Amino acid sequence: MTGQNASDSESSIAGFAVPVHRALTEPILLGGAPRAVSILNGTLAAALGLGLRLWLAGLLLAVAGQAAAVWAAKRDPQFVDVVRRHLRISSHLNV
Repeated sequence: MTGQNASDSESSIAGFAVPVHRALTEPILLGGAPRAVSILNGTLAAALGLGLRLWLAGLLLAVAGQAAAVWAAKRDPQFVDVVRRHLRISSHLNV
């Protein structure tokens, strides 16, 4: 390994290079937001707009919720997992 970096030594081993499809490494997004958040946002907006017949409120909730989710996903694509972990860990453990 003298004179070579780790990537040169790893690429020289025959039979151990495997192409990885891009879809396996990127998060699943719907309209730029995480899939679960988009489905939840659409369901709540549809329930408000169709179920309660508050069309304008449902439309505003859908647009604002999707915009907020897209903004958060651009900052951190794994923000849903971070929030889930934050809510699961008790606050008394934080020092």
